[in-house]
Amino acid sequence: MRALISVSDKTGVVEFARDLRAAGWEVIATGGTMNLLQKEGVKVINISDVTGFPEICDGRVKTLHPKVHGGLLARRDDPSHIKALKDNGIEFIDMVCVNLYPFRQTIAKEGVTMADAIENIDIGGPSMLRSAAKNWADVTVVCDPSDYRRIIDEIHREGNTRKETRLELSAKAYTHTAEYDMMIATYMRKQAGLNEKLFLEYDLVQSLRYGENPHQTAKFYRQADPVSYSPAFAKQLHGKELSYNNIQDAQAALNIVREFKEPFCVGLKHMNPCGAATGKDVIEAWTKAYEADKVSIFGGIVATNCTVTREVAELMKPIFLEIIMAPKFDKEALEVLETKKNLRLLEVDMEGAVAEYQYVGMNGGMLMQQADTETRTVTAEMCVTERKPEEAQMSDMNFGWHIVKHVKSNAIVVVRDGRTLGVGAGQMNRIGSAEIALKEAKAAGFSEGLVLASDGFFPFDDCVTLAAEYGVTAIVQPGGSIRDEDSIRKANELGIAMVFTGERHFKH
Repeated sequence: MRALISVSDKTGVVEFARDLRAAGWEVIATGGTMNLLQKEGVKVINISDVTGFPEICDGRVKTLHPKVHGGLLARRDDPSHIKALKDNGIEFIDMVCVNLYPFRQTIAKEGVTMADAIENIDIGGPSMLRSAAKNWADVTVVCDPSDYRRIIDEIHREGNTRKETRLELSAKAYTHTAEYDMMIATYMRKQAGLNEKLFLEYDLVQSLRYGENPHQTAKFYRQADPVSYSPAFAKQLHGKELSYNNIQDAQAALNIVREFKEPFCVGLKHMNPCGAATGKDVIEAWTKAYEADKVSIFGGIVATNCTVTREVAELMKPIFLEIIMAPKFDKEALEVLETKKNLRLLEVDMEGAVAEYQYVGMNGGMLMQQADTETRTVTAEMCVTERKPEEAQMSDMNFGWHIVKHVKSNAIVVVRDGRTLGVGAGQMNRIGSAEIALKEAKAAGFSEGLVLASDGFFPFDDCVTLAAEYGVTAIVQPGGSIRDEDSIRKANELGIAMVFTGERHFKH
Protein backbone atom coordinates (compact mmCIF):
# COMPACT_ATOMS: atom_id res chain seq x y z
CA MET A 1 0.00 0.00 0.00
CA ARG A 2 1.29 3.44 -0.91
CA ALA A 3 0.32 6.91 0.27
CA LEU A 4 1.25 10.21 -1.38
CA ILE A 5 1.53 13.12 1.06
CA SER A 6 1.86 16.76 -0.01
CA VAL A 7 0.51 19.30 2.47
CA SER A 8 0.71 23.04 3.11
CA ASP A 9 -0.78 22.67 6.59
CA LYS A 10 1.76 20.45 8.36
CA THR A 11 -0.39 19.96 11.48
CA GLY A 12 -0.11 16.33 12.61
CA VAL A 13 1.45 15.15 9.35
CA VAL A 14 4.62 13.76 10.90
CA GLU A 15 2.68 11.53 13.29
CA PHE A 16 0.31 10.53 10.49
CA ALA A 17 3.12 9.52 8.15
CA ARG A 18 4.93 7.70 10.97
CA ASP A 19 1.78 5.75 11.80
CA LEU A 20 1.30 4.82 8.13
CA ARG A 21 4.88 3.53 7.97
CA ALA A 22 4.29 1.52 11.16
CA ALA A 23 1.24 -0.04 9.48
CA GLY A 24 3.41 -1.17 6.57
CA TRP A 25 2.59 1.58 4.06
CA GLU A 26 5.12 3.24 1.78
CA VAL A 27 5.03 7.04 1.90
CA ILE A 28 5.69 9.23 -1.13
CA ALA A 29 6.18 12.95 -0.48
CA THR A 30 6.92 16.21 -2.27
CA GLY A 31 9.07 19.26 -1.58
CA GLY A 32 8.62 20.76 1.86
CA THR A 33 6.59 17.82 3.13
CA MET A 34 9.37 15.41 2.17
CA ASN A 35 12.03 17.57 3.83
CA LEU A 36 10.02 17.76 7.06
CA LEU A 37 9.36 14.02 7.20
CA GLN A 38 12.98 13.17 6.49
CA LYS A 39 14.12 15.61 9.16
CA GLU A 40 11.84 13.85 11.65
CA GLY A 41 13.23 10.45 10.70
CA VAL A 42 10.27 9.18 8.65
CA LYS A 43 11.35 7.12 5.65
CA VAL A 44 9.84 8.63 2.48
CA ILE A 45 10.11 8.26 -1.29
CA ASN A 46 10.79 11.42 -3.33
CA ILE A 47 8.02 12.10 -5.85
CA SER A 48 10.69 12.54 -8.54
CA ASP A 49 11.79 8.94 -7.97
CA VAL A 50 8.23 7.84 -8.73
CA THR A 51 7.69 9.97 -11.84
CA GLY A 52 11.27 9.79 -13.12
CA PHE A 53 11.00 13.51 -13.70
CA PRO A 54 12.31 16.41 -11.59
CA GLU A 55 10.19 19.13 -10.07
CA ILE A 56 10.31 22.07 -12.50
CA CYS A 57 9.15 25.68 -12.83
CA ASP A 58 9.81 26.50 -9.16
CA GLY A 59 7.74 23.52 -8.08
CA ARG A 60 4.72 24.43 -10.21
CA VAL A 61 5.05 21.04 -11.95
CA LYS A 62 5.81 18.02 -9.81
CA THR A 63 2.75 15.75 -9.48
CA LEU A 64 1.05 16.37 -12.86
CA HIS A 65 2.27 13.07 -14.27
CA PRO A 66 0.71 9.77 -15.51
CA LYS A 67 2.62 7.83 -12.86
CA VAL A 68 0.73 9.81 -10.23
CA HIS A 69 -2.72 10.12 -11.80
CA GLY A 70 -2.59 6.69 -13.43
CA GLY A 71 -1.80 5.20 -10.01
CA LEU A 72 -4.74 7.07 -8.51
CA LEU A 73 -7.39 6.69 -11.21
CA ALA A 74 -6.90 3.09 -12.32
CA ARG A 75 -9.76 0.83 -11.25
CA ARG A 76 -8.62 -2.25 -9.38
CA ASP A 77 -11.54 -4.29 -10.74
CA ASP A 78 -10.88 -3.50 -14.43
CA PRO A 79 -8.31 -5.81 -16.08
CA SER A 80 -7.65 -3.31 -18.89
CA HIS A 81 -6.73 -0.64 -16.32
CA ILE A 82 -4.42 -3.03 -14.54
CA LYS A 83 -2.77 -4.02 -17.83
CA ALA A 84 -2.30 -0.34 -18.79
CA LEU A 85 -0.49 0.34 -15.54
CA LYS A 86 1.68 -2.75 -15.92
CA ASP A 87 2.57 -1.91 -19.52
CA ASN A 88 3.65 1.59 -18.51
CA GLY A 89 5.47 0.75 -15.32
CA ILE A 90 2.94 2.49 -13.05
CA GLU A 91 2.15 1.37 -9.50
CA PHE A 92 -1.09 1.93 -7.59
CA ILE A 93 -1.31 4.84 -5.15
CA ASP A 94 -3.83 3.89 -2.46
CA MET A 95 -4.03 7.15 -0.52
CA VAL A 96 -3.61 10.85 -1.22
CA CYS A 97 -3.11 13.22 1.71
CA VAL A 98 -3.19 16.77 0.40
CA ASN A 99 -4.23 20.19 1.61
CA LEU A 100 -3.90 23.20 -0.59
CA TYR A 101 -1.82 26.35 -0.80
CA PRO A 102 -3.19 28.97 1.62
CA PHE A 103 -5.00 31.13 -0.93
CA ARG A 104 -7.59 32.51 1.53
CA GLN A 105 -4.94 33.55 4.03
CA THR A 106 -2.82 35.10 1.29
CA ILE A 107 -5.50 37.38 -0.17
CA ALA A 108 -6.58 38.39 3.35
CA LYS A 109 -3.18 39.98 3.99
CA GLU A 110 -3.02 43.75 3.79
CA GLY A 111 -1.26 44.94 0.67
CA VAL A 112 -1.13 41.54 -1.02
CA THR A 113 -0.23 41.76 -4.69
CA MET A 114 -1.91 39.85 -7.48
CA ALA A 115 1.43 38.14 -8.17
CA ASP A 116 1.49 36.81 -4.58
CA ALA A 117 -2.10 35.62 -4.94
CA ILE A 118 -1.38 33.83 -8.22
CA GLU A 119 1.58 31.95 -6.71
CA ASN A 120 -0.76 30.62 -4.03
CA ILE A 121 -3.13 29.03 -6.53
CA ASP A 122 -2.58 25.29 -6.16
CA ILE A 123 -2.77 23.20 -9.35
CA GLY A 124 -1.35 19.78 -8.57
CA GLY A 125 -3.09 19.54 -5.19
CA PRO A 126 -6.67 19.90 -6.46
CA SER A 127 -5.87 17.59 -9.37
CA MET A 128 -4.70 14.81 -7.03
CA LEU A 129 -7.64 15.32 -4.69
CA ARG A 130 -10.10 15.09 -7.56
CA SER A 131 -8.43 11.99 -9.04
CA ALA A 132 -8.38 10.21 -5.69
CA ALA A 133 -11.93 11.31 -4.86
CA LYS A 134 -13.22 10.02 -8.20
CA ASN A 135 -11.68 6.61 -7.49
CA TRP A 136 -12.93 6.51 -3.87
CA ALA A 137 -13.92 2.87 -4.21
CA ASP A 138 -10.21 2.00 -4.08
CA VAL A 139 -8.38 5.14 -2.94
CA THR A 140 -8.51 7.04 0.36
CA VAL A 141 -8.40 10.82 -0.05
CA VAL A 142 -7.48 12.99 2.95
CA CYS A 143 -7.66 16.80 2.98
CA ASP A 144 -8.45 17.50 6.64
CA PRO A 145 -5.86 16.87 9.41
CA SER A 146 -8.71 16.18 11.85
CA ASP A 147 -9.35 12.93 9.95
CA TYR A 148 -5.83 11.54 10.47
CA ARG A 149 -6.56 9.76 13.73
CA ARG A 150 -9.67 7.90 12.66
CA ILE A 151 -8.00 6.82 9.39
CA ILE A 152 -5.04 5.35 11.26
CA ASP A 153 -7.40 3.66 13.73
CA GLU A 154 -9.34 2.03 10.88
CA ILE A 155 -6.16 0.87 9.17
CA HIS A 156 -4.91 -0.70 12.40
CA ARG A 157 -8.28 -2.28 13.08
CA GLU A 158 -9.28 -3.45 9.58
CA GLY A 159 -6.14 -3.34 7.44
CA ASN A 160 -7.47 -0.43 5.34
CA THR A 161 -10.10 2.27 5.47
CA ARG A 162 -13.72 1.15 5.11
CA LYS A 163 -15.55 1.82 1.85
CA GLU A 164 -18.10 4.00 3.70
CA THR A 165 -15.26 6.11 5.08
CA ARG A 166 -13.69 6.51 1.65
CA LEU A 167 -17.01 7.73 0.21
CA GLU A 168 -17.37 10.29 2.99
CA LEU A 169 -13.78 11.48 2.52
CA SER A 170 -14.38 11.73 -1.25
CA ALA A 171 -17.32 14.06 -0.65
CA LYS A 172 -15.19 16.17 1.72
CA ALA A 173 -12.44 16.41 -0.89
CA TYR A 174 -14.80 17.60 -3.62
CA THR A 175 -16.24 20.16 -1.21
CA HIS A 176 -12.72 21.31 -0.36
CA THR A 177 -11.72 21.79 -4.01
CA ALA A 178 -15.07 23.44 -4.84
CA GLU A 179 -14.61 25.99 -2.04
CA TYR A 180 -11.02 26.56 -3.11
CA ASP A 181 -11.99 27.16 -6.74
CA MET A 182 -14.81 29.44 -5.60
CA MET A 183 -12.38 31.61 -3.65
CA ILE A 184 -10.05 31.84 -6.63
CA ALA A 185 -12.88 32.56 -9.06
CA THR A 186 -14.24 35.32 -6.82
CA TYR A 187 -10.80 36.92 -6.51
CA MET A 188 -9.96 36.66 -10.21
CA ARG A 189 -13.36 37.97 -11.29
CA LYS A 190 -12.88 40.96 -9.01
CA GLN A 191 -9.47 41.62 -10.54
CA ALA A 192 -10.99 41.39 -14.01
CA GLY A 193 -13.96 43.63 -13.17
CA LEU A 194 -16.56 40.88 -13.61
CA ASN A 195 -19.54 40.63 -11.28
CA GLU A 196 -22.10 38.40 -12.99
CA LYS A 197 -21.61 35.53 -10.53
CA LEU A 198 -22.14 35.37 -6.77
CA PHE A 199 -20.41 32.55 -4.90
CA LEU A 200 -21.41 31.94 -1.28
CA GLU A 201 -19.72 29.57 1.16
CA TYR A 202 -21.56 28.60 4.34
CA ASP A 203 -21.06 25.71 6.74
CA LEU A 204 -23.84 23.95 8.61
CA VAL A 205 -23.99 24.94 12.27
CA GLN A 206 -26.97 22.76 13.12
CA SER A 207 -30.27 21.41 11.89
CA LEU A 208 -33.00 23.29 13.74
CA ARG A 209 -36.06 21.73 15.34
CA TYR A 210 -38.23 23.63 12.86
CA GLY A 211 -38.46 26.94 11.02
CA GLU A 212 -40.77 29.87 11.68
CA ASN A 213 -43.56 27.34 12.28
CA PRO A 214 -43.50 23.70 13.43
CA HIS A 215 -44.41 22.33 9.99
CA GLN A 216 -41.33 23.97 8.36
CA THR A 217 -37.90 22.35 8.37
CA ALA A 218 -34.87 24.62 8.84
CA LYS A 219 -31.09 24.63 9.06
CA PHE A 220 -28.61 27.17 10.42
CA TYR A 221 -25.45 27.97 8.42
CA ARG A 222 -22.58 30.39 8.92
CA GLN A 223 -19.87 31.83 6.70
CA ALA A 224 -16.22 30.87 7.06
CA ASP A 225 -14.85 34.24 8.22
CA PRO A 226 -16.02 35.40 11.68
CA VAL A 227 -17.78 38.75 12.10
CA SER A 228 -18.85 40.62 15.22
CA TYR A 229 -22.41 41.18 16.45
CA SER A 230 -23.38 37.79 15.04
CA PRO A 231 -25.39 34.96 16.63
CA ALA A 232 -23.65 32.64 14.15
CA PHE A 233 -20.33 33.19 15.96
CA ALA A 234 -21.71 33.68 19.47
CA LYS A 235 -20.72 31.34 22.29
CA GLN A 236 -23.74 29.78 23.98
CA LEU A 237 -23.02 29.50 27.68
CA HIS A 238 -26.34 28.08 28.85
CA GLY A 239 -29.82 27.06 27.82
CA LYS A 240 -31.58 24.95 25.26
CA GLU A 241 -30.95 24.95 21.53
CA LEU A 242 -31.68 28.14 19.61
CA SER A 243 -34.73 28.14 17.33
CA TYR A 244 -35.11 29.68 13.88
CA ASN A 245 -37.04 32.64 15.33
CA ASN A 246 -34.55 33.01 18.20
CA ILE A 247 -31.72 33.42 15.71
CA GLN A 248 -33.64 35.95 13.61
CA ASP A 249 -34.53 37.99 16.70
CA ALA A 250 -31.00 37.73 18.09
CA GLN A 251 -29.53 39.22 14.93
CA ALA A 252 -32.08 42.05 14.93
CA ALA A 253 -31.23 42.89 18.55
CA LEU A 254 -27.48 42.81 17.94
CA ASN A 255 -27.86 45.16 14.98
CA ILE A 256 -29.42 47.69 17.36
CA VAL A 257 -26.77 47.21 20.04
CA ARG A 258 -24.10 47.92 17.42
CA GLU A 259 -25.38 51.51 17.16
CA PHE A 260 -24.32 52.49 20.69
CA LYS A 261 -21.05 52.98 22.53
CA GLU A 262 -22.49 54.18 25.85
CA PRO A 263 -24.14 51.61 28.16
CA PHE A 264 -27.21 50.37 26.29
CA CYS A 265 -29.84 47.68 26.54
CA VAL A 266 -32.65 46.59 24.24
CA GLY A 267 -35.57 44.22 24.62
CA LEU A 268 -36.88 42.77 21.37
CA LYS A 269 -39.89 40.82 20.12
CA HIS A 270 -40.57 39.66 16.56
CA MET A 271 -37.55 41.57 15.22
CA ASN A 272 -38.72 44.95 16.56
CA PRO A 273 -37.51 46.67 19.73
CA CYS A 274 -40.12 46.79 22.47
CA GLY A 275 -37.92 48.75 24.84
CA ALA A 276 -34.49 50.32 24.46
CA ALA A 277 -32.48 52.69 26.60
CA THR A 278 -29.10 54.12 27.44
CA GLY A 279 -27.92 54.64 31.00
CA LYS A 280 -24.95 55.44 33.17
CA ASP A 281 -24.41 51.68 33.59
CA VAL A 282 -25.98 48.37 32.63
CA ILE A 283 -28.38 48.43 35.57
CA GLU A 284 -29.87 51.78 34.57
CA ALA A 285 -29.97 50.84 30.89
CA TRP A 286 -31.80 47.57 31.67
CA THR A 287 -34.22 49.21 34.09
CA LYS A 288 -35.18 51.95 31.63
CA ALA A 289 -35.52 49.48 28.75
CA TYR A 290 -37.69 47.12 30.78
CA GLU A 291 -39.92 49.90 32.11
CA ALA A 292 -40.42 51.18 28.55
CA ASP A 293 -42.72 48.21 27.83
CA LYS A 294 -43.11 45.64 30.61
CA VAL A 295 -45.83 43.80 28.71
CA SER A 296 -44.22 43.19 25.30
CA ILE A 297 -40.87 42.04 26.65
CA PHE A 298 -42.51 38.89 28.10
CA GLY A 299 -41.01 35.99 26.12
CA GLY A 300 -38.63 38.34 24.32
CA ILE A 301 -34.87 38.62 24.14
CA VAL A 302 -32.44 41.11 25.66
CA ALA A 303 -29.12 42.37 24.35
CA THR A 304 -26.66 44.74 25.97
CA ASN A 305 -23.21 46.08 25.14
CA CYS A 306 -22.16 45.82 28.80
CA THR A 307 -20.92 42.98 30.98
CA VAL A 308 -23.86 41.34 32.75
CA THR A 309 -23.20 41.54 36.48
CA ARG A 310 -24.87 39.76 39.38
CA GLU A 311 -26.84 42.92 40.18
CA VAL A 312 -28.46 43.22 36.75
CA ALA A 313 -28.87 39.44 36.52
CA GLU A 314 -30.97 39.52 39.69
CA LEU A 315 -33.19 42.14 38.03
CA MET A 316 -33.55 40.13 34.81
CA LYS A 317 -34.13 36.76 36.45
CA PRO A 318 -37.83 37.23 37.40
CA ILE A 319 -38.75 38.13 33.81
CA PHE A 320 -39.55 35.37 31.31
CA LEU A 321 -36.92 35.87 28.62
CA GLU A 322 -35.81 33.61 25.78
CA ILE A 323 -32.25 34.94 25.36
CA ILE A 324 -29.82 37.33 27.03
CA MET A 325 -26.82 38.45 24.92
CA ALA A 326 -23.79 40.38 26.11
CA PRO A 327 -20.06 40.67 25.44
CA LYS A 328 -19.42 39.00 28.81
CA PHE A 329 -21.21 37.49 31.82
CA ASP A 330 -19.66 37.67 35.28
CA LYS A 331 -19.28 34.34 37.04
CA GLU A 332 -21.75 35.50 39.67
CA ALA A 333 -24.26 36.54 36.99
CA LEU A 334 -24.06 33.06 35.45
CA GLU A 335 -24.75 31.52 38.85
CA VAL A 336 -27.95 33.57 39.03
CA LEU A 337 -29.18 33.08 35.47
CA GLU A 338 -28.24 29.42 35.03
CA THR A 339 -30.91 28.48 37.56
CA LYS A 340 -33.36 29.06 34.66
CA LYS A 341 -32.67 25.94 32.61
CA ASN A 342 -34.29 27.11 29.34
CA LEU A 343 -32.84 30.63 29.27
CA ARG A 344 -30.23 30.95 26.54
CA LEU A 345 -27.15 32.97 27.45
CA LEU A 346 -24.99 34.07 24.51
CA GLU A 347 -21.57 35.68 24.76
CA VAL A 348 -21.12 37.80 21.62
CA ASP A 349 -18.05 39.41 20.08
CA MET A 350 -18.72 43.14 19.86
CA GLU A 351 -15.24 44.29 18.84
CA GLY A 352 -14.34 42.86 15.42
CA ALA A 353 -15.32 43.56 11.83
CA VAL A 354 -19.02 43.66 10.98
CA ALA A 355 -20.73 41.98 8.04
CA GLU A 356 -20.46 44.07 4.88
CA TYR A 357 -23.43 42.65 2.98
CA GLN A 358 -26.90 41.28 3.55
CA TYR A 359 -28.49 38.50 1.50
CA VAL A 360 -32.21 37.85 1.16
CA GLY A 361 -33.52 34.75 -0.56
CA MET A 362 -36.61 34.63 -2.74
CA ASN A 363 -38.29 32.12 -5.02
CA GLY A 364 -35.69 31.49 -7.71
CA GLY A 365 -33.39 34.36 -6.78
CA MET A 366 -31.50 36.35 -4.20
CA LEU A 367 -31.05 40.00 -3.30
CA MET A 368 -27.75 41.34 -2.02
CA GLN A 369 -27.15 44.78 -0.55
CA GLN A 370 -24.54 46.62 1.44
CA ALA A 371 -25.40 46.36 5.11
CA ASP A 372 -26.95 49.52 6.60
CA THR A 373 -24.18 50.07 9.15
CA GLU A 374 -23.70 53.84 8.87
CA THR A 375 -25.92 56.27 10.77
CA ARG A 376 -25.51 60.01 10.55
CA THR A 377 -25.15 61.99 13.74
CA VAL A 378 -28.02 64.43 14.16
CA THR A 379 -26.67 67.98 14.44
CA ALA A 380 -28.16 71.42 14.98
CA GLU A 381 -27.23 72.39 11.41
CA MET A 382 -29.85 69.92 10.15
CA CYS A 383 -32.68 71.92 11.69
CA VAL A 384 -35.23 73.19 9.13
CA THR A 385 -37.66 74.97 11.50
CA GLU A 386 -37.79 78.30 13.32
CA ARG A 387 -37.62 76.57 16.67
CA LYS A 388 -34.21 75.05 17.30
CA PRO A 389 -33.71 71.87 19.33
CA GLU A 390 -32.38 72.14 22.85
CA GLU A 391 -29.41 70.08 24.02
CA ALA A 392 -31.54 67.39 25.67
CA GLN A 393 -33.68 67.15 22.53
CA MET A 394 -30.60 66.75 20.37
CA SER A 395 -29.50 63.82 22.51
CA ASP A 396 -32.92 62.20 22.24
CA MET A 397 -33.11 62.81 18.51
CA ASN A 398 -29.82 60.99 18.06
CA PHE A 399 -31.04 58.18 20.29
CA GLY A 400 -34.34 57.88 18.41
CA TRP A 401 -32.65 58.12 15.02
CA HIS A 402 -30.34 55.19 15.86
CA ILE A 403 -33.31 53.11 17.04
CA VAL A 404 -35.87 53.83 14.33
CA LYS A 405 -33.61 52.50 11.55
CA HIS A 406 -34.01 49.03 13.06
CA VAL A 407 -37.82 49.10 13.25
CA LYS A 408 -39.89 47.62 10.42
CA SER A 409 -41.09 50.28 7.98
CA ASN A 410 -43.17 52.34 8.14
CA ALA A 411 -41.43 53.10 11.43
CA ILE A 412 -42.08 55.73 14.09
CA VAL A 413 -40.35 55.80 17.48
CA VAL A 414 -41.20 58.13 20.36
CA VAL A 415 -38.46 58.68 22.95
CA ARG A 416 -37.51 60.80 25.94
CA ASP A 417 -34.52 60.84 28.26
CA GLY A 418 -32.66 58.17 26.32
CA ARG A 419 -35.36 55.50 26.20
CA THR A 420 -38.18 54.42 23.95
CA LEU A 421 -41.73 55.20 25.02
CA GLY A 422 -43.61 54.06 21.94
CA VAL A 423 -42.79 52.05 18.83
CA GLY A 424 -44.97 51.98 15.73
CA ALA A 425 -43.79 49.32 13.29
CA GLY A 426 -44.68 47.87 9.92
CA GLN A 427 -47.89 49.76 9.18
CA MET A 428 -49.05 50.35 5.65
CA ASN A 429 -49.11 54.13 6.18
CA ARG A 430 -46.94 56.36 8.32
CA ILE A 431 -49.76 58.01 10.24
CA GLY A 432 -50.81 54.53 11.41
CA SER A 433 -47.36 53.88 12.87
CA ALA A 434 -47.35 57.33 14.46
CA GLU A 435 -50.71 56.70 16.13
CA ILE A 436 -49.45 53.44 17.65
CA ALA A 437 -46.22 54.94 18.97
CA LEU A 438 -47.84 58.09 20.35
CA LYS A 439 -50.67 56.21 22.05
CA GLU A 440 -48.12 53.88 23.68
CA ALA A 441 -46.22 56.88 25.04
CA LYS A 442 -49.41 58.42 26.41
CA ALA A 443 -50.47 55.12 27.99
CA ALA A 444 -47.10 55.03 29.73
CA GLY A 445 -47.88 58.42 31.28
CA PHE A 446 -45.81 60.67 29.01
CA SER A 447 -47.47 63.57 27.23
CA GLU A 448 -44.89 66.35 27.07
CA GLY A 449 -41.31 66.94 25.99
CA LEU A 450 -41.37 63.96 23.61
CA VAL A 451 -39.12 63.41 20.60
CA LEU A 452 -40.39 61.57 17.53
CA ALA A 453 -38.17 59.79 14.98
CA SER A 454 -39.32 58.58 11.56
CA ASP A 455 -37.36 56.25 9.27
CA GLY A 456 -38.80 57.89 6.14
CA PHE A 457 -40.06 61.33 5.15
CA PHE A 458 -43.56 62.65 5.86
CA PRO A 459 -45.65 62.69 2.67
CA PHE A 460 -48.15 65.00 4.41
CA ASP A 461 -48.24 67.22 7.47
CA ASP A 462 -50.64 64.89 9.34
CA CYS A 463 -47.85 63.23 11.37
CA VAL A 464 -46.66 66.64 12.60
CA THR A 465 -50.19 67.61 13.59
CA LEU A 466 -50.75 64.35 15.45
CA ALA A 467 -47.35 64.54 17.14
CA ALA A 468 -48.16 67.97 18.60
CA GLU A 469 -51.42 66.64 20.05
CA TYR A 470 -49.46 64.06 22.05
CA GLY A 471 -46.76 66.39 23.40
CA VAL A 472 -43.99 66.00 20.84
CA THR A 473 -41.65 69.00 20.82
CA ALA A 474 -38.96 67.77 18.41
CA ILE A 475 -38.93 65.56 15.32
CA VAL A 476 -36.11 63.89 13.40
CA GLN A 477 -36.81 62.55 9.90
CA PRO A 478 -34.93 62.19 6.59
CA GLY A 479 -36.79 64.82 4.59
CA GLY A 480 -36.96 64.51 0.83
CA SER A 481 -40.71 64.63 0.20
CA ILE A 482 -42.07 66.95 -2.51
CA ARG A 483 -44.33 68.24 0.29
CA ASP A 484 -41.61 68.85 2.89
CA GLU A 485 -42.64 72.50 3.07
CA ASP A 486 -46.09 71.48 4.34
CA SER A 487 -44.51 69.63 7.27
CA ILE A 488 -42.06 72.46 7.98
CA ARG A 489 -44.87 75.02 7.91
CA LYS A 490 -46.98 72.94 10.28
CA ALA A 491 -44.05 72.42 12.67
CA ASN A 492 -43.47 76.17 12.74
CA GLU A 493 -47.17 76.79 13.49
CA LEU A 494 -47.07 74.29 16.36
CA GLY A 495 -43.69 75.31 17.80
CA ILE A 496 -41.96 72.01 17.05
CA ALA A 497 -38.25 71.75 16.28
CA MET A 498 -37.60 69.50 13.29
CA VAL A 499 -34.40 68.27 11.65
CA PHE A 500 -33.85 66.62 8.27
CA THR A 501 -30.97 64.13 8.24
CA GLY A 502 -30.97 63.62 4.48
CA GLU A 503 -30.72 59.87 5.08
CA ARG A 504 -33.56 57.35 5.20
CA HIS A 505 -33.51 53.91 6.84
CA PHE A 506 -36.27 51.74 5.36
CA LYS A 507 -36.32 48.21 6.76
CA HIS A 508 -38.68 45.88 4.96
